[in-house]
Amino acid sequence: MLAGAREAFAESGLTAQMEDVAARAGVGIGTVYRHFPTKDAMIEAIAAEHVDALATDAGEALEEDDPWEGLAGFMRLAAARQATDRALAEVMASRPGALREEALRREDLYSAIGRLAERAQRAGAMRADLRPDDIPMIMCGLASAVQMAGPDGDEARERYLALLFDGLRAAPASR
Repeated sequence: MLAGAREAFAESGLTAQMEDVAARAGVGIGTVYRHFPTKDAMIEAIAAEHVDALATDAGEALEEDDPWEGLAGFMRLAAARQATDRALAEVMASRPGALREEALRREDLYSAIGRLAERAQRAGAMRADLRPDDIPMIMCGLASAVQMAGPDGDEARERYLALLFDGLRAAPASR
């Protein structure tokens, strides 16, 4: 059922209808409502799946030898997921606090993001004043900016990521 929900919400965003979810899942509308009494409950379940995937991605990013590339690669992958899932981007843009809370509840994700940031900071690649809990909020902001870019979203995402990474990098010591 969640696969049908993901498809419907990825395509239509938060305006997707529960009837469409039921049709895509091959079940009746009553079955959908028995599992998810509200559309918000379904959106929360989809967001939780996204956070699960991010936790896996962050753990894999820790295996990258280059600390900066580990962090930047994780953020690129998260941004690419936002780009292919309209509902996810809408949720990140309109409800960043809910996603932040979900991410903070996942100790494995929060811990991995913290280690990614700390590795990049220790390597001198990332500014020292960034806190690990800044990263989910930054990604929500990116989702909002890309969504506002409309049809140029892919190009905007790449441009915004480049600007974001420039802002996160440690300043050269010789300035």
